[in-house]
Amino acid sequence: MDSSSSSPRPVTRTASRCIQETARGTHVFTVDGFSLHSSLGAGEYVESGVFVVGGYEWRLRYYPDRDNDIGADADAGDDDDGERCISFVLQLLSKGVEVHAFFSFRLLNHETGRSQLVYSTSERHVFDNTGRKIGYGDHAYHDTGGLITRGELEESAFLRDDRLVIECDVTVIKRLRVIDRDHRRRRRPSPPASDLSMDIVRMLRDKVGTDVLVNVAGEVIAAHGVVLAARSPVFKAQLYGLMRPTVRWQQKQIAVHDMQPVVFRELLHFMYTDSISLSTDSLDRGDKTEMIKNLLVAADRYAVDKLKKICEDSLCECLNVENVVSMFAMADQHSCYRLKDACAEFMASWERLDRVVDSREYGRLKRSSPALLLDAVERAVKSQKIREETCCHVEPSQKMF
Repeated sequence: MDSSSSSPRPVTRTASRCIQETARGTHVFTVDGFSLHSSLGAGEYVESGVFVVGGYEWRLRYYPDRDNDIGADADAGDDDDGERCISFVLQLLSKGVEVHAFFSFRLLNHETGRSQLVYSTSERHVFDNTGRKIGYGDHAYHDTGGLITRGELEESAFLRDDRLVIECDVTVIKRLRVIDRDHRRRRRPSPPASDLSMDIVRMLRDKVGTDVLVNVAGEVIAAHGVVLAARSPVFKAQLYGLMRPTVRWQQKQIAVHDMQPVVFRELLHFMYTDSISLSTDSLDRGDKTEMIKNLLVAADRYAVDKLKKICEDSLCECLNVENVVSMFAMADQHSCYRLKDACAEFMASWERLDRVVDSREYGRLKRSSPALLLDAVERAVKSQKIREETCCHVEPSQKMF
């Protein structure tokens, strides 16, 4: 037998591991007034705001009127007679750097509420903004080329109410990091994540130590008074403050009026966990919006400000021609200024405003609150004028490659 095969393995055994560090980010660029940009010209574009991923500044460009080079042969020549298409460009703005990155573009499907991939890089792309590379073209850009023809886009669910929502995912490749796995220098393992919120929710679910009974539309829900008081100044006043005489303290019963039990349970879950448990997979878009509206009203009533802001942000993404007027009225009633501005911005299109005026909610608000309706229309017109003054600024075309 070969002596080398039977020789003992060395006593010392070490190991190391190489890890590729990355930084990921997504920028959402909403193009309102899609039809207004349809005839800008082949080389013209609309720019997003500046965003940061991996410590570098980026910006994306949307070309609404590019030549149709979808599936074109390199030797096929120009196709000036083809249908126009859209394309995107990702631009590195940070100067004096070379960045390796993967990226992709997705479009929001307004029917499903989910985004769909339309372009993705299969290999890492080098964005060079150092000025060291000599040759024709700007190496700080990457152009997707033609993606979707305008005809296909206008017939798709990507375009609704003259709005196109573009999502750009960027993954920046950072440095390689080597971890020494020698057991003699092994670090202590990190402590496990906190289960505090789950433990508290379990006590609520099992009614352990509950001392308050909340009657919501005839359904009695047990809770912990100290949690309610800590999370809501309204409950604090009812249980421990000036409103305490209205509470039957021996039994600690509180009545909640004009609220559905399912809404109060969601409010209660947020107060215990600082998160929303609401599952909307089984709800259609209208029911989901209605549930979020009810939750916002509940959060406003009990001064749970963080939940109110979360609901307000969600409702800003649920606007349509049929509900924008009622949303504006609700935003005014509950001092939701961001939602109020979003409603005005949504109506800041002459075509969309005409459809809003024909809606049933517009007629109702006109009869009940004409002054509020006038405020909504004036805000929309002002937003439209600002948009017309600013969105028409287009920089000259730049060739990239």
